[in-house]
Amino acid sequence: MSVGTSGATQAHAASTALGIAPDDLPDGLVVADESGRVVTFNAAAARITAVPAATALGTLLERALPLEDLEGRRWWQLTDPYGGLAIRVGQPERNLLLPGGREVLVSARYLRAAPNGPVHKVVVCLRDTEARRRTERSHAELIATVAHELRSPLTSVKGFTATLLAKWERFTDAQKRLMLETVDADANRVTRLIAELLDISRIDSGRLELRRQPVDIGTAVGRHIQAHVAAGQPADRFLVRLQQPLPDLWADPDKVDQVLSNLLENAVRHGEGTVSIDVEPAPSPREPGSADTAVTVSDEGPGIPEESMNRVFTRFWRGSKRGGTGLGLYIVKGIVEAHGGTITVGRGPAGGAQFRFTLPVSAPAYLS
Repeated sequence: MSVGTSGATQAHAASTALGIAPDDLPDGLVVADESGRVVTFNAAAARITAVPAATALGTLLERALPLEDLEGRRWWQLTDPYGGLAIRVGQPERNLLLPGGREVLVSARYLRAAPNGPVHKVVVCLRDTEARRRTERSHAELIATVAHELRSPLTSVKGFTATLLAKWERFTDAQKRLMLETVDADANRVTRLIAELLDISRIDSGRLELRRQPVDIGTAVGRHIQAHVAAGQPADRFLVRLQQPLPDLWADPDKVDQVLSNLLENAVRHGEGTVSIDVEPAPSPREPGSADTAVTVSDEGPGIPEESMNRVFTRFWRGSKRGGTGLGLYIVKGIVEAHGGTITVGRGPAGGAQFRFTLPVSAPAYLS
């Protein structure tokens, strides 16, 4: 591959070899012949430029793609693909502007019939910058959220430790214990946040490791309910229904605990009334005749607004102003899908939020 070509140009070469039609490519593809007239203008190029393919085909490249650099200079006049140096093989990807100021990523490759010979084709690849901007905004939001969430506990830890070191003899044992317990709780908060960030990194990169073993889902649910009761919740706030017999579940017990912990914590903190947990077998969509394990957690609170349903599992979504990073449900979805399962959100029988996830009995072949 020639120096200066982009991944999009490489994708075009690969698609040509495989016989893929230009309109099947996700990136914009524009090809001009030896006279500089457009001979290929695929569907993605038409979408990105808002120029119909019928209008672009047969016109000069610089008219079909009137690109300017960020300083307002006409790109084709600057690069001069047909009249420039004969040793040039193309242009690396860069940000350029379409009419109206819309930004687009552009790369070009110059095809020559012979080394240092005249250009007989110019292949241009276009990529919309919106997806990249969304990614950049997401990263910026993640950094801002992490900075905000870290500042409070670290300020507390710093304040209490500095106070204890400077005035240790002035405090009673009870006061010292209270301050150290606060430091310990804030340290745990920081640890949880770091764990969430590591989970997100592994989920986004497809590197979330699962250590599968038999899991008793009923026992796991009971353990989490006991923890909430020990923390002060009334025992009769929880209603557990186990439909027996349940299929054997082969999953990562720590990850299953993480999912249950998040869903139950949300129901207790943001919901109202009774928190119901239903565990039952569910028909497997992958293996007819077999069953998956389905867990449904619902409450009797106000529920999730209809317009927010499609954003629940995205980063930074918060159902209320009661704190949290807004990363928990995003991680839950990643864990469930890493197991080959599914998770949905809806409205429960009593009107509150209802989350239902299914986990396969065993790992599908493609996840083994």
